[in-house]
Amino acid sequence: MELRKDPITRSWVLTGDDLPESAARPAAACPFCAGSQLKLQTVSTRAGLQGGASWSARAVVHPGAIYHVEGGVERRGQGLYDRMPPVGAHELLIENPKHDRQLWQADDAEIEQFLLLTAQRIQDLKGDARFRYISVFKNFGAPAGQEFEHPHATLTATTFVPRRVLYELRAGMDYFKHKERCVFCDILAQEVNQGQRVIEVRGDFVALCPYATRTPFETWILPRTHEAAFERFALSRPQAVRDLAGLLKRTLQRIRTITESFHMVLHTSPNAAHQSSSLGYWKSLDDDYHWHIEILPIVSAKAKSYTFKEVYYSPVAPETAARRLREAKLEG
Repeated sequence: MELRKDPITRSWVLTGDDLPESAARPAAACPFCAGSQLKLQTVSTRAGLQGGASWSARAVVHPGAIYHVEGGVERRGQGLYDRMPPVGAHELLIENPKHDRQLWQADDAEIEQFLLLTAQRIQDLKGDARFRYISVFKNFGAPAGQEFEHPHATLTATTFVPRRVLYELRAGMDYFKHKERCVFCDILAQEVNQGQRVIEVRGDFVALCPYATRTPFETWILPRTHEAAFERFALSRPQAVRDLAGLLKRTLQRIRTITESFHMVLHTSPNAAHQSSSLGYWKSLDDDYHWHIEILPIVSAKAKSYTFKEVYYSPVAPETAARRLREAKLEG
């Protein structure tokens, strides 16, 4: 496998003919439950909660890892094209020792441990200056490409910043240049003031449907306190993480009244230890970027594709989506 850069969109694409066999194929026993015969390389573990298992959340190297820590970046040119080996990290964040304890079923304390593990892994991997960005995402349901049944999220550390995050960095930097304010903070202030697209407020956190949704019922969770880096926020304010855990649980419960499948992605700041003299995204990063969680439900399209001539198409207005999610009956 190797990474190739599209010279037009500037996206990095992972391609090759030796993709590892998927570890997602049905197995006799879950590889992450007690008693599994599969030998996993454990990277980090959170201690168990009182009266529970010996661990509460755990990071392991993906058994079919695509990105590997060993080696140098070694970007090479081939005419106008760029290519480089898939150097990085590829881990699974096991959310819970219990096989049937997904985030919307777990206790707030259990989700808190998973979120703190996530913050620790991002912080540790940002210590490697080769890695420009640490992505954490959860794909749930077959349409979303879920790999394993056991509750888990995926972490990848890459030597490039994903294109979607680059768009956010550029927009945040441009807005800050003109107004000397964070665009995310201004969005939050307006949304909370108007209330139309707000789903729920819990402590320092707000769940809302963004003004221009890409998919029906797209939902974001943001902290009202400005902070560019999720890991810095979580590890410096662990008391606030419990509120985030509760809001994340309730938001996923709401979304599951609409559909079972979704993508969930954590957007945090890139690695400031790997700066570029030709790019300006890091100059005002702490002031203009704002970490957040994006949840994109997968809802069956009734008439049109979500993407229509390169323009996102969402057949449910965010105001309607927010109202339906607010009114959803939650478990427990």
